[in-house]
Amino acid sequence: MELNCSSPKTIPVVSTFTANGSDSSSTRKPISLWPGMYHSPFTNALWEARSKIFERLLDPPKDAPPQSELLTKTPSQSRTTIFYNFSSDYILREQYRDPWNEVRMGMLLEDLDALAGTICVKHCSDDDSTTRPLLLVTAAVDKIVLKKPISVDIDLKIVGSVIWVGRSSIEIQLDVIQSLKEESDVSHSVALAANFIFVARDSKTGKAAAVNRLSPETEREKFLFEEAEARSKLRKKKKVDRRKLENGEVNQLEPLLAEGRIFCDMPALADRDSILLRDTRLENALICQPQQRNIHGRIFGGFLMHRAFELAFSTAYVFAGLVVPCFLEVDHVDFLRPVDVGDFLRLTSCVLYTKLENPDQPLINVEVVAHVTRPEIRSSEVSNTFYFTFSVRPEAKATKNGFKIRNVVPATEEEARRILERMDAEMPQQNQ
Repeated sequence: MELNCSSPKTIPVVSTFTANGSDSSSTRKPISLWPGMYHSPFTNALWEARSKIFERLLDPPKDAPPQSELLTKTPSQSRTTIFYNFSSDYILREQYRDPWNEVRMGMLLEDLDALAGTICVKHCSDDDSTTRPLLLVTAAVDKIVLKKPISVDIDLKIVGSVIWVGRSSIEIQLDVIQSLKEESDVSHSVALAANFIFVARDSKTGKAAAVNRLSPETEREKFLFEEAEARSKLRKKKKVDRRKLENGEVNQLEPLLAEGRIFCDMPALADRDSILLRDTRLENALICQPQQRNIHGRIFGGFLMHRAFELAFSTAYVFAGLVVPCFLEVDHVDFLRPVDVGDFLRLTSCVLYTKLENPDQPLINVEVVAHVTRPEIRSSEVSNTFYFTFSVRPEAKATKNGFKIRNVVPATEEEARRILERMDAEMPQQNQ
């Protein structure tokens, strides 16, 4: 399967190091009113492709009424393809290259959120410049799974569309596709799959707002719609289950805490193949800058995921020691509260647990918690909790003799509860 950008719905991504003097976009809006264009060549391409809609969102009519009638749209109406011309654009390739000649995963996660937002805008737009646009925010990332390494030397494309719509929520599915010449099966070309969930709010009242309906046409679209509907019901059920205190919780906590108590009380007798959870901790902090805002003036969700991924990768790298970690997936992420320009964001990561049953693919689960901290009022709130799963690269077994991934043990009940909750959250997904 060959990648090409000849389709009218395909948006080419080019390097950002170009002459801006002749750029027609500069005549449409002052550059200060183009939040998001500072992120990456990808985001800049999206702004170019959807400039009319974005400009209306930035400057809506005063006292504009809400959309009066919901439309029915098909998945094909929101379907968008992004094309990365890595094979011939050297500068673009360098902007996305990581130390192992693969695509920088943090940048790709940021790009995925940006594309999901654009697709969401396409679906929710009523093409009427006299109505006030909806406020669309990332509510959750259902799951992101890497199926094979993504090379930075081969052309890449991302294809996405709306696959499910509730009353005020929208699910978008994105496939990252990279084809080798010898691969004829399209399914083998999908390198990464991601599902994003957005919610709509009335831009004036802030209350939940109804969105355009979705009418799947093909058998594939109907299948994806039914799957997304089932996931939505499962998410609601899991929220209810989390509120219930299980009778056997204490019995589950005791075995987890036993080894941690030895580390704390008798460190000389502790298992050398284990490590306390708190000793895997890394932390980062930053001030959220205007260049990182989205079209609604809040911090771009993809930027948060980008920074969380790079801290998680560093945590897994320090933990694994002799081997470079290999990213596998991002588990479900809820965006609990918005992050504003000027907020002090503190990211804290740790290895939550490891799975060592399969020696050929040990799993490292890293938790990253993002806190919005306000020192002036002594306040700190969690905005996001991310869970990343890493393994080790296949070549590590041949080149790094004797490496060993250690077991992680909690020292407090709070740490043990977090481990149990994460393992319980994984079980329904593994059984599907």
